[in-house]
Amino acid sequence: MSKKTYNSHYPGIDDLRNKAKKKIPRFAFEYLDGGCNEDVNLHRNTTELREVQLVPQYLSKHTHSEMKTELFGHTYDAPFGIAPVGLQGLMWPKAPEILAKAAFDFNIPFILSTVTTMSIEKASEITEGKAWFQLYHPAENSLRDSIIKRAEVAECPVLVLLCDVPTFGFRPRDIRNGLAMPPKMSISNILQIMGKPDWALRTLLNGQPAFETLKPYMPKGLDLKQLGLFMNQTFSGRLNEKKIAPIREMWKGKIVLKGVASEEDTEKAIKLGLDGIIVSNHGGRQLDAGESTIKPLKNIASKYGNQIKVMMDSGIRTGPDIARTLASGADFTFLGRTFMYSVAALGNKGGHHAISLLKTQLQQVMEQVCAEKVNDLKKTLAS
Repeated sequence: MSKKTYNSHYPGIDDLRNKAKKKIPRFAFEYLDGGCNEDVNLHRNTTELREVQLVPQYLSKHTHSEMKTELFGHTYDAPFGIAPVGLQGLMWPKAPEILAKAAFDFNIPFILSTVTTMSIEKASEITEGKAWFQLYHPAENSLRDSIIKRAEVAECPVLVLLCDVPTFGFRPRDIRNGLAMPPKMSISNILQIMGKPDWALRTLLNGQPAFETLKPYMPKGLDLKQLGLFMNQTFSGRLNEKKIAPIREMWKGKIVLKGVASEEDTEKAIKLGLDGIIVSNHGGRQLDAGESTIKPLKNIASKYGNQIKVMMDSGIRTGPDIARTLASGADFTFLGRTFMYSVAALGNKGGHHAISLLKTQLQQVMEQVCAEKVNDLKKTLAS
C-alpha cells in the first residue's frame, strides 16, 4: 500500500499525542506515555537521539529514494515496524488488531507482546502468519514450551526474547492509578472513564480487555491482588544464557534478543547463535539511571554489525528519528508509542495514518540527504 492515507489534521506526532490524551482516561494515557521513576531515561532517549545530525546533499545526482528493506529473508516496504506494547486494548479497544492489520497492509513487521490484549492465533490470522512474537520468559519450562509451540503453529517467522525485565519497572503513576487488568475501579478512575464517553462506549461494546495469549493458563475469576500475584509468579526470574540455549535449539525460525544495551550482551547473543538484537531500554520504563538507546547503538553496530542484525527501539517517534537511527548504524527500527498515540487518537484509522505519516517524513529526509537506499543513510552522518 503506497497511497498516502495520513490525516492532514494530524501531521505531527505531537498532534496525535495531544488528541490521544483528550480521548482516553488518564490512567490509560499515563501508562502509555510514562517511563519509570522520574522519567529521566524516557526523556534522555529522545533528546540524545535528536542530537544526531545528518549532512544534506543538494547538488549531487539523485533520482529516487527507495525505503524497501530486506530483513531475515523478507523484503519490507519500510525500515521500521511496530514494537510490542503491553495492555494495548486498555488504551484503545482492539488496538493490537488495528495495528496488526495496518502492518500487514503496509508490509511492515508487527510484534505481538505476551502481555497485550490479542492472542498469538488472532495476530497470525490478521497478518497471514507474518506477525513476530515477543516472549516474556515464563518461570516454568512447561509454560514456555506451550507458548513457543503456539507461536510455531501460528507460523510466526521471528521469536523475540525480552531480556530487560528481570524485575518490573517502578512506575509511580501506575501505582497511584491502581493499574491492572482490568484497572482498579477507584472513584478517580470511574470519574476518568465517565469523562471519556467514546472510549467507555467502545470498551463496553468490545468487552473488557484481557491477556488473551495467557488466558488458557490463568485461573478464572482472579481479583486484582490474585492477578498481580499470578503475573509475578509466572514471569519471575532473569533471562540468561542457560535459559536461551534450549529455546535456540527448539525454535527453527529467527530469534531476536530485545533489550540489549551493552557490548557484553551483544557478544553473548552472537555466541548463542541468535539472528538479531534490538538495542532497547523498554522505552525508558525499566532503568531510569540507564543510557539512552542511541548511545550504545553506535558502538554495537560498528563493532558487531557484520555478525548479527542490529535493530533499535526506544525514543524513536518520527521519520527523522528513524533516519537518525539508521544513519547511526541500525539495520532496522521499531516504534511503540507513536503507533499507540495514533490509534488512541484516530481509532481504526490510526495504524494506517501513523505508517503513512512516518513513510512520508522518512522519504523527505532521504531525498534531502540524497540517500537512494536505506543503507545510504549511514553515509550521511555528520562527523
